[in-house]
Amino acid sequence: MATKNKPWTKKQFEKKLREKEKYYHINHEFHILMNEGGLDKKAVQGWVANRFYYQVAIPVKDAAIMSNCWDRNVRRNWIQRIIDHDGIDGDEGGIEAWLLLGEAVGLKRKDLLSHKFLLPGVKFAIDAYVNFAKQNPWQVAASSSLTELFAPKIHQKRLDKWPELYPWIDERGYHYFRKRLTEARRDVQHGLDITLDYYKTREDQERMLDVLQFKINVLWTMLDCMWMAYVEKKPPFHNCEK
Repeated sequence: MATKNKPWTKKQFEKKLREKEKYYHINHEFHILMNEGGLDKKAVQGWVANRFYYQVAIPVKDAAIMSNCWDRNVRRNWIQRIIDHDGIDGDEGGIEAWLLLGEAVGLKRKDLLSHKFLLPGVKFAIDAYVNFAKQNPWQVAASSSLTELFAPKIHQKRLDKWPELYPWIDERGYHYFRKRLTEARRDVQHGLDITLDYYKTREDQERMLDVLQFKINVLWTMLDCMWMAYVEKKPPFHNCEK
């Protein structure tokens, strides 16, 4: 086997995956501005409202992964992700926590649930992610979730900075970020184990980098849409006659 086609070791492969962090949406101008306190209230509300569609899509995506998976042990672990978002008696879950965040920034629950402020481009990007999970082998769809490698850092930054930068946000709204600090780290290890075991050849490993880039593209595109709508003040159809 030629050296250039030799599979990476698990350690080398994981390093390649983690190097994708430079493209993670934390580095998007919208996110940088948000974490510097540079967004106005409407922009913060717009981010929360549009990300809510992502929150409700995540358990649908995870259910799609499970529907293609015949490995009972994997399903028994993966189902926790659905519970984390949809909740159970005694723990309402991440979707409810995001609704509380919405209320904390001044949005009405009914408007979030109806996706009143959802931008078309954001919807297209998230729907593409859900369809990807439905149409690919469960291992491939599962590995696309590995943007979670970079998530704990982003949640911690919000917890550290937002109370000072956006004092008008009700403190109760931060429960989601605290909740995900531990959940994301657990999910990362499970998803990483699946990924490092599944992609055996160099060709497959390089394909996985493309899979991860696809998920990164989804998250980046969402912020492109929000930048246009809330920073440039050019929402969809802004130049059309009413």
